[in-house]
Amino acid sequence: MATKSSSAEKRQRQNEKRRIQNKMVKSSIRTAAKKVVVATQSKDKAAADAALLEMAKKIDTAARKGIVKKNAAARKKSRMQLLVNRLGV
Repeated sequence: MATKSSSAEKRQRQNEKRRIQNKMVKSSIRTAAKKVVVATQSKDKAAADAALLEMAKKIDTAARKGIVKKNAAARKKSRMQLLVNRLGV
């Protein structure tokens, strides 16, 4: 690290730790969204509903923590809900 102060070094360590954690959260959201898409493509309503609930929980948590912006989270949830709703009853 090419920083001059110990506080700047600590800030760099914290930023790196947070970046890795945020990357894991975003990756898990993408994985959950993929599960919703796969379930809807296979026309499995029950699996799609379960996957949608899991994805919504993950994305809401990420939005609350500021990892994903609030409107982006709402948009992703809305698009996945449309996919599930197209399966019918």
